[in-house]
Amino acid sequence: MNIEQLERLSPGDWFHDVRDQLKWHVYRRSEERFAAGDAARAALSTATEIRERQKAIRERFVQGIGGLPASAAPPAARITGTLAGSGYRVEKLIYESRPRVYVTASLYVPDGPEGPRPAVLFLCGHAAPGKAYPEYQRVCQLLVQAGFVVLAQDPIGQGERLSYWEPALGAPTVGVCTLEHDHAGAQCAPLGWALARFFLHDAMRSLDYLCSRPDVDETRIGLTGNSGGGTQSCLLMMADSRIAAAAPGTFIMNRQTYMYSGGAQDAEQIWPGFTEAGFDHADVLISMAPKPVCVLAVTDDFFPIEGTRATVAACRHVWRTLGVADMPALVEDQAGHAYTERLACASVRFFGRALRETDIEPDYSRTAARSERDLNCTVSGQVRTDFPDARFVFEECATRLEDLKSRRETTPEPDRQAALRRWVRERVYRHRTPCDLNLRTYFSDRLAEMAVDARVWWSQPGLMGHALTFRDAKRDLRGLPATVAVWDGGTDSLQPHLGWIRGACAAGRAVHVLDASGVGALKPHSLLSGCSPLEFYGVIHKLADDLTWLDDSLAALRVYDVLRAIDAVLAYDCPSEIGLFADASSGRECIYAILAAASDDRVSALDISGGIPRFADWVGRRHYDSRNVKAVILPGILEIGDLDDLA
Repeated sequence: MNIEQLERLSPGDWFHDVRDQLKWHVYRRSEERFAAGDAARAALSTATEIRERQKAIRERFVQGIGGLPASAAPPAARITGTLAGSGYRVEKLIYESRPRVYVTASLYVPDGPEGPRPAVLFLCGHAAPGKAYPEYQRVCQLLVQAGFVVLAQDPIGQGERLSYWEPALGAPTVGVCTLEHDHAGAQCAPLGWALARFFLHDAMRSLDYLCSRPDVDETRIGLTGNSGGGTQSCLLMMADSRIAAAAPGTFIMNRQTYMYSGGAQDAEQIWPGFTEAGFDHADVLISMAPKPVCVLAVTDDFFPIEGTRATVAACRHVWRTLGVADMPALVEDQAGHAYTERLACASVRFFGRALRETDIEPDYSRTAARSERDLNCTVSGQVRTDFPDARFVFEECATRLEDLKSRRETTPEPDRQAALRRWVRERVYRHRTPCDLNLRTYFSDRLAEMAVDARVWWSQPGLMGHALTFRDAKRDLRGLPATVAVWDGGTDSLQPHLGWIRGACAAGRAVHVLDASGVGALKPHSLLSGCSPLEFYGVIHKLADDLTWLDDSLAALRVYDVLRAIDAVLAYDCPSEIGLFADASSGRECIYAILAAASDDRVSALDISGGIPRFADWVGRRHYDSRNVKAVILPGILEIGDLDDLA
């Protein structure tokens, strides 16, 4: 047998299909929590129970995203220009949601008396122009024509708020919108944050600004947005009781139906531990009860309409219990993913009844989008050019990284190491179910002077571990000192490591090249056509995010895989001693071996090739290689320590 044939070897060719096992492990765990949440919501039968659940929703959600930044007085806005419309004006605003975090926004103000009016906060979806996206402008114009003050802000990474805009280049160095969100969002996780905290806080500060205006009635503020704006609406619905009525668009569904659709989601749409706690999109709606809510949906969405319908139906008994009929409402349009004309008009009618107790008939033909340049609040069109001192998510993360490092350094090194080891063990073991190993060899052959065995065992129920075991063919495997080797690609990447394998075998060791879950022979089938498993929004990205909802991580699961490989080698080969080899020069997945060594005193030695990697090495960089980064995130680790603290 040659090395290329070994790299193609798979237990699926012999006796067991392993390529979907990681997906089904994650899905089955998720289904258990979905069922628990459904049962808990169905059992809500009194106002007291509903209030208790609403409190739990908010507390668990805010805790899961890492808490909220501190807020001071309502932000003072600069008006950088004014545009005249038909019966209204548009004020171009810049304000700071946090010090040096500049938000650009369009404020639509009706003509006429300046007395307190109802208002609507419009949160933009994943369109690169943000507030200037024509579809969003038309919704805002419909609302202002109906007598509402409307505030539309640019989200992070959109419109005039491109975090990675380089003035000297006249272009961003990281893709805009969802690409930027995931780039920055990954850096938040090891710091104990989720990107949603920043989106939510910006929206809350925009709400602060609206409430501070004398021409706005702070008791009658509505909320709407679709797609990513629907996401942000959900964040605010759960976290801020000042919203009087909400119309979230083209986002509300349930996690079960979306999980099976095979798609990944943007970073701010991932809420750590929310599913594990038994919460779902239905709880977003329940958090608003008994206030008016109108869910806006389209039938041909990638957010499954059946999930939307089921979620709305499952919530209505909550409003009935609180004495309100026909809520939450649901308006559908037979269309693709968009804030369509039908949905826009429906939202205006809804807010008319909810906030003005008036029937309004909007006229979509009276709307017309302006150019992006017309709506720019900055001179240059980008915050980073106009405000060189501006802070974005990366700058917030860099500050926290230094703060956490300074805080850790106040603890004596032995205590810090011990605390980090305890923390890692807890994360690695807390969601695992022990089972018998049942190790078996399904293939044996020779590679020149080395004997090779292909082996599998059960790492967890439903999850097999896999390794290729190499040794000098003249030696018996039993009793040999052993090394479990961990590197990116596992058994798919033997050729770059063949020299090291040969050297270790010649020195009298047995080498077990490990495939952790989803790696090498265990890599899952792609869920999106033409998208490889490790690509952005690929299957590994999606399954890692699904585990985040379960208050778990793919990294922790794979560390457990390494520990189970150690169990298998010790139980079946009786080695004189066992060590780990981590190849940091081939990528980041070597961290599984480093964390396993820190978790298991049976490991006699850890050999790290290429130097000790650190989370801070990429969390602290403005630009880093984000390929496959979801696979190595251990949320919150930098609150306790870094990998070099374990070495």
